[in-house]
Amino acid sequence: MSETELEAFATEAGVLIEWEDVHGAPRRTPPETLRAVLAALGLPAATADELRDSREKLRAAAPPDFITAEVGQPFQPLGGPCGSTARLRLEDGGRLDLALDPATGLTRGGLETPGYHRLEVGDRIITVAVAPARAFGLDDLAPGRRLWGLAVQLYALRGRDPRPFGDFGDLAGFANAAGRRGAAALAISPVHALFAADPERFSPYAPSSRLFLNGLYADPAAVLGDELGDLGHEPADGDLVAWSTAIPQRMAALRRLHARFLASGPADLKADLQTFEAEGGEDLRGHARFEAIHGTFFARDGARGWPEWPEDLHDPASPAVAAFAAEHQDEVAFHIFVQWLADRSLARAHEAAQAAGMPVGLITDVAVGMDPGGSHAWSRPQDLLAGLNIGAPPDAFQAKGQDWGVTTFSPRALAASGYEGFLATLRSAMRHAGGVRIDHILGLRRLWVVPHGAGPTEGAYLTYPMQDLMRLIALESHRQGVLVIGEDLGTVPAGLRDTLAEGGVRGMQVLLFEQDEAGAFKAPEQWSRRACAMTTTHDLPPIAGWWRGTDIDWRVQLQPDADEDQALALQSERETQRTALWVAFCAAGCAEGDRPSADQTGPVVDAAIGFLAKTPSELAILPIEDLLGLEAQPNLPGTTTEHPNWRRRLAGPAEALFDAPGPAGRIASLNKARPL
Repeated sequence: MSETELEAFATEAGVLIEWEDVHGAPRRTPPETLRAVLAALGLPAATADELRDSREKLRAAAPPDFITAEVGQPFQPLGGPCGSTARLRLEDGGRLDLALDPATGLTRGGLETPGYHRLEVGDRIITVAVAPARAFGLDDLAPGRRLWGLAVQLYALRGRDPRPFGDFGDLAGFANAAGRRGAAALAISPVHALFAADPERFSPYAPSSRLFLNGLYADPAAVLGDELGDLGHEPADGDLVAWSTAIPQRMAALRRLHARFLASGPADLKADLQTFEAEGGEDLRGHARFEAIHGTFFARDGARGWPEWPEDLHDPASPAVAAFAAEHQDEVAFHIFVQWLADRSLARAHEAAQAAGMPVGLITDVAVGMDPGGSHAWSRPQDLLAGLNIGAPPDAFQAKGQDWGVTTFSPRALAASGYEGFLATLRSAMRHAGGVRIDHILGLRRLWVVPHGAGPTEGAYLTYPMQDLMRLIALESHRQGVLVIGEDLGTVPAGLRDTLAEGGVRGMQVLLFEQDEAGAFKAPEQWSRRACAMTTTHDLPPIAGWWRGTDIDWRVQLQPDADEDQALALQSERETQRTALWVAFCAAGCAEGDRPSADQTGPVVDAAIGFLAKTPSELAILPIEDLLGLEAQPNLPGTTTEHPNWRRRLAGPAEALFDAPGPAGRIASLNKARPL
């Protein structure tokens, strides 16, 4: 078997042979990496015989019975020449005949009705997802306006009552306060289901399932009323969330609530719970069963995911799982109850945002992947990549590359299932939101995959059906009235941002990244109208911390082998960047006079927010850390316990935070430049 044959097959399977790194330098995937990735995809190619068999397997795949099309545009139902007509049953029940070009199989004209329609061609039935040309956006919601919003980490919030971490009740209060002060949107960290029994699994970007919610965030009082939904006393620790104690305390409180609800809950609420369970179907019951089994074996022997359970429980459809669920039916019912509380209280938080005048409301966040030992991987393993994690190749911030320890959808499985898992994920994120942020949206075109046991540099890019995924995003966003933001930072393939913009998905522009090759920061008028403008992100230092160099202090602290010259070089580079940023602020009319010292962060934060407000972006989102002038970032990529990731709390309730002189002045400047 020649290397050329291996590369040709890898290309056929969707693995990129050639790619460009973050510096634009050409790279080539080595043969040993191709073999490892192909093997993980179930297409071994270590020998000529394996390659031949895998090629036959790949080509023998059944033609898709789910295709996408764009409103008004011809499409090819069968992928090639066919008969002259086909019968279409529209989603609303209407019928029409489609004329086809026998030579090409293309329809003579397109469909004007968006939706999921059924095409009957001979003995085949094909679902045709017909999408608008662009996703729903601010042009549909608030045409011609330039709005602003805030971004918060949900657990960081505080309400009037002391709690160990913020929840959907605190979110409702925060959204109400922000909306009344002019914010159009409130972006939150992911609220996907984690592992309820394991208090060490609290990263919002490593979920067990993206189809369900983190039940710890439920606000029972919003659903059950103050008396029945009273969580009781929960010790509220200091500036950091103590997840190791907070999670068990909250779970115990929720169990007490469940018992009270079963004993004395109102009939109408019990009926609503039954409706929720019925609508959730097998996916909800499967997730509840996972939580029950995981809790049992985590408590017994520390099992962190389904691969560490007894083998007869690995298949969710097995008799052993059914027997376990029957024996532990109260525990399964409890987890369904928690999901109901979370769903209904998140809905209340979004309603509170809208009632306060926010035209967008909540913007939820879709994590890029999920834990391979989690609920989705157990209940729907056919959806996912097996034997591969996703991550990122080496770049300017992570020279050794990244393995995020999560997996995601298999591109072959997506097509074979009619994009079922992807659509379910989108619908879950859009269910109680006015916007969604899709983490690492570069994955719509390609993802860096790392075989289990390999290092992050030993990965390869796997391609995805971006056109289909973009059309489904457009269709679902219009059906739900939800705008879409894509996190397009990192090693961005050429042309991707243009494709996103054409499809109505707004990217992100971050102040700290908006420099030209000479190091000058771009003027506000050079920013895009379509991109979401931000000062910073949760993975970067806030403006005050960047100006002071807090992030440099952390980098030096976490690299004990770094010598003094390296630290001095970082500090010298930051001095140059401070000067460049202040020059840009002054040129934009957001600041004047001499550049403040590294310790004078207040004027710099004010100038940064004024600068952000001047950009032409339709939506500027300000992280709460910058509104408050904080220095510490929520997450430091590449660390786990070394830095207090996903633990920092805000100093007080929303009203007190917003009405302090500094934040109040910054809100006033945003409202002056971007009135609601």
